[in-house]
Amino acid sequence: MIQTTVKVEGMFCSMCESRVKEAIARRFDVRKVHASRKKKEAVILSETALPQEELQACIEEAGYEAGAVQSEEYVKKGFFGF
Repeated sequence: MIQTTVKVEGMFCSMCESRVKEAIARRFDVRKVHASRKKKEAVILSETALPQEELQACIEEAGYEAGAVQSEEYVKKGFFGF
């Protein structure tokens, strides 16, 4: 599982967060998307890495400014090893 974090400028309300989440979920095969106007980012969980330029274009087509994209292997929190 891959966790991708993309910086997003221009989200001012919960509707903005919903628009970003919906745009990403419609365009890519993802497990989960969380957008935060306070953190100015969207966090995406997917089985495979998302193409950075395509992700940024998707956000910009939704009317927001996309910034840096960071991808890393997702490690589930709270795992105790048994």
